[in-house]
Amino acid sequence: MAKISILLLPVFVKVALAIPAYGSLAGLTQRQVDDFIANNTLAPIPPPPGPLVNDGLLLVNDPSHPFIQPGPDDLRGPCPGLNTLANHGVRKTLRPTVSEFHFAEFNQYLPRSGVARPDQLVTAVMEGFNLGNDFARFLVYQAHLIDGNPITNLISIGMKTPQTGPDPPAPAIVGGLSQHGTFEGDTSMTRVDAFFGNPAIFNETRFDEFSAFSMQFGVNGTYDINAAAELRHQRLEDSIQTNPELSFQSPRILSAFSEAVFPTIFFVDGRLDNGQLNLQAARSFFQPNKFPDNFFRQPAPVSFPTIQPLTQQLFDKHPFVPGMNNGTNNFIELPDTPALSDFCGIYDDIVNRVLKTQYPNPSGPLLEALQTNLNFLFSAVEGHNCTQAFPFGQ
Repeated sequence: MAKISILLLPVFVKVALAIPAYGSLAGLTQRQVDDFIANNTLAPIPPPPGPLVNDGLLLVNDPSHPFIQPGPDDLRGPCPGLNTLANHGVRKTLRPTVSEFHFAEFNQYLPRSGVARPDQLVTAVMEGFNLGNDFARFLVYQAHLIDGNPITNLISIGMKTPQTGPDPPAPAIVGGLSQHGTFEGDTSMTRVDAFFGNPAIFNETRFDEFSAFSMQFGVNGTYDINAAAELRHQRLEDSIQTNPELSFQSPRILSAFSEAVFPTIFFVDGRLDNGQLNLQAARSFFQPNKFPDNFFRQPAPVSFPTIQPLTQQLFDKHPFVPGMNNGTNNFIELPDTPALSDFCGIYDDIVNRVLKTQYPNPSGPLLEALQTNLNFLFSAVEGHNCTQAFPFGQ
């Protein structure tokens, strides 16, 4: 069982008492933010966990992790996998007995509130689905840097919320994973584009199309890599024709192709491990966000060497150039932006463009928190021979 860090997270409680109506710090000067942090403590940032000790086949829908429908204050978002981990998670807040970090054998998946630290997210996706450690760290820390709160070291798996604490100064967003155009974006497999409604809500019409493509292209009516390739292509074509505000470029292209492939791996019972997702299990994950009964995770950690060839297979079947719509059915190609195959280019774009736009000139403890998380992100990609980017200097 993996070892995870346990620490006290009182900062947002203190903040709630210190700022009227739990307001945002957006609009304050950097000095005011630094003074606030000095008086209220920058949340500790534990390092990401290492690989699982027990990394084999494991029953994950067990009596210790019962499914419970989210309550009215629990946050859920566009990722059915994270929603599932929260619906099978714990309500309890973990607290240490001393100021230093301690590690304990504990398997909690995600807090049911839907608000977590990035290290908790890494542990949860490894424990629940057997994502490989480096791949889990890459997904989590790029999302946390863009959509999370570096001051409190918390991120919402759903919409923006006061539960993640006071915001850094604008133009930082801290929008949670439901923030459109970053982790969440257009051309979703089972949700509408943001132009047409709430993209975090399961859409029955979209799922019917998911099922139809599985029946038409998948082996024995399952959602497999063939169905994924055709549905991924159809989603982009549909958005080009109907969504005047479509944006399909970095970093969204990476999450879009990953989310097309993930169900063929992580939503398939590990005892089968055949890349063929039956539609009953698919609905369980996508709609109530629930592990199917007696569900086992993958038999071994799944990381870049497995994921990248599959996403490339989807691309090779229906190549495209990143771009955006200028009105319906008027797709403007943006060949100077990173392509799906340019992994290091996407990493560099996330760090030097997307993140730098939100934090143009951070300093003090905020800068320290950003630099720490940037180092965590790079540790997950350095094996790809990427050059480390330093958007705020070394």
